[in-house]
Amino acid sequence: MADSSPLVLLECLVAGTSHRPELPAQEKKLKVGQALRLEREADSKYDDWAVKVHSGAAGDKNSYWLGYLPETRNETVARLLDAGYPLEARLAHKAWEDEWLHLEIEVLLPRE
Repeated sequence: MADSSPLVLLECLVAGTSHRPELPAQEKKLKVGQALRLEREADSKYDDWAVKVHSGAAGDKNSYWLGYLPETRNETVARLLDAGYPLEARLAHKAWEDEWLHLEIEVLLPRE
C-alpha cells in the first residue's frame, strides 16, 4: 500500500515574526500540527521569491499573517507555487524565546 502522507519539502523557522505586532495576542490560537497557508508575494520589492505564511485558509476571516519563509530557503517553494503545485504547510513547533516567537513549520507536497 502506498504512503499517502504528504512529502515534507522543507522544515524551517518563520522569518519576520518579531515584525508582526498582533502575533503575541494571536499566539495562543496557534496549535502544533495545525494547517498553515502559503501565499506567494511575487511583487515584493525585498525578495524575488517571497512566500508569506498565514495561520489559516484563504478567505478565513480569522486567519492572520505570521511572517515569511526565510529568504535563503524560499526559492524552490516559490517556484513550485508559481507552477501551480498545491503546497501546504503545518506548524511543527512553537516557543517563546524572550520577546521572539519561534515558529517552526513544515512545507508539504500532498501525495495523490
